[in-house]
Amino acid sequence: MDKVNLTHSYTTIEGIPLLGKFESIAYDMKFEATPEGGCKTTVVCKYFPKPGAEIKEEEIKEGKEKAAAVYKAVETYVVANPQAYA
Repeated sequence: MDKVNLTHSYTTIEGIPLLGKFESIAYDMKFEATPEGGCKTTVVCKYFPKPGAEIKEEEIKEGKEKAAAVYKAVETYVVANPQAYA
């Protein structure tokens, strides 16, 4: 976590998100303040497939939707429980 530039980067190297088809998936997140007092998050995902892996666009889309659902759940929790991160 880079608190000065409001960025966070991490890499998944094992587990269900890799679907057995990826060596890794790297995530770069950037947080920007909004005029309304909240923030906007930009996420860039970089996929590194295993040699010879056949990857369908639908698999990528499903993974993104699942990641967005987890992110939204965390956001909902943090907004409801600000003491959890203070």
